[in-house]
Amino acid sequence: MLHVPGDAATIAEAVREARRGDLVLVAPGTYRESVKVTRPGITIRGEDRNAVILDGGYQLENGISVGVDGVAVENLTVQRYNANGVIFTGGAEHAGADEYALGTGTAVLKGWRASYVTAANNGLYGIYAFAARYGRIEHSYASGHPDSGLYIGQCKPCDAVITDSTAQGNAIGYYGTNASGGVYVVRSVFRDNRVGMTPNSQKMERLAPQAETVVAGNLVIDNGNAAAPPVPRGAFGLGIAIGGGTRDLVVRNRVEGNPVAGIVVTDLDTFAPADNRVEGNVTGGNGVDLAYTPPAGAGAAGNCFTGNTFASSSPPAIERLLPCEGTTAATAGAGPYPPLATSRAAPAGPDPRTLPLPPPQRSMPDATTAPVAPVRDAPPVVDLAAITVPERP
Repeated sequence: MLHVPGDAATIAEAVREARRGDLVLVAPGTYRESVKVTRPGITIRGEDRNAVILDGGYQLENGISVGVDGVAVENLTVQRYNANGVIFTGGAEHAGADEYALGTGTAVLKGWRASYVTAANNGLYGIYAFAARYGRIEHSYASGHPDSGLYIGQCKPCDAVITDSTAQGNAIGYYGTNASGGVYVVRSVFRDNRVGMTPNSQKMERLAPQAETVVAGNLVIDNGNAAAPPVPRGAFGLGIAIGGGTRDLVVRNRVEGNPVAGIVVTDLDTFAPADNRVEGNVTGGNGVDLAYTPPAGAGAAGNCFTGNTFASSSPPAIERLLPCEGTTAATAGAGPYPPLATSRAAPAGPDPRTLPLPPPQRSMPDATTAPVAPVRDAPPVVDLAAITVPERP
């Protein structure tokens, strides 16, 4: 174990000295530094989530940058960096590692975890995983970001889970661009963002189209917050938006109070949605509860809606038009489909540097004495059957 500042004056210095299996335990204080992690298999943990603060003062780019396998970041706050709070990404350090399919040549970081982390008011993303596999975001909180609070992107398969976390007051709560295979966003809260969550396909990153994300048991409410920072050309007022995604499952979420749409399946960046299933969600008080708006001529394309609680849909009677079972499921709903009647341009928003920092969040139990939990180099295990629709607070 290495203590900061007892054994090393800074977190960055302790990380450089650490070896695989070590715990870097950080005492309360404000640390005005960027930390680049090049030692695999270590854990960086604050003694108190709300009192161990990495603060970039809008002078530094990233708070904690992880470019090696098996690293956990736990129980601390990362705020006011020009780019990202915590970033896990495959890169040059992975030369010789297994590479993605499709000949992209992009190296893969394997094994990562952010636990009991608060990311606030950073210039792009809060907690960001890119070209990384076998990951976990848990018990974390992200607010005040002009891109997304929580992000997983360009991985196939990702084998990653976001659970028991909150994204509030961001441009987008969860953004999953070209994040495919074994992605679970479960039992979390996405509220008061401009857009709650969006698994999506885009040309700006490799490995499109996005596929096989499970969105289950989340509370997705009141995402139409003009006081949240904007993303350029961003959408507004959507709860869960599948943008050009394929084979995604949206199941047993509570989606309420989103002024444009609760759950929408649509196209994005020339990618048409296909084979997505929206099932068993409870919706209400949205501009429209359920919506399907593919490009012209796309037809049903295997997208279906079943067993949801809803008062409005576009097109009307969406579960009869786009059923998940029965002889008409594959061919029903040839279209054309109307655009969202309540859609509108996103309003201007504040500079994140002017926003207040979030209130204290729950700390990791027994942070100073809890043993190191190794980062698993394996797909997440999620009991989907045990996940129910959450209650509204």
